[in-house]
Amino acid sequence: MSARELPSSPFNNNRVPVEAKVFELNERVSHDSHGLGIVTNVEPAIAVTVNFGSHQRRIVSPFTKLSKL
Repeated sequence: MSARELPSSPFNNNRVPVEAKVFELNERVSHDSHGLGIVTNVEPAIAVTVNFGSHQRRIVSPFTKLSKL
């Protein structure tokens, strides 16, 4: 009997490491839910604070919904 490989298995060692996004002060960004904004504070490898005009949000790593412009 052969073993099946399940893609969602925590024991799967074939994962490719994802490169962490790095943001800088005053950098323009886009968020999937909040829209366009400017980075106002950076906590390296932890979080960024973004001013979206009408509100400000602290977004924690891995920044999946945040992208550089």
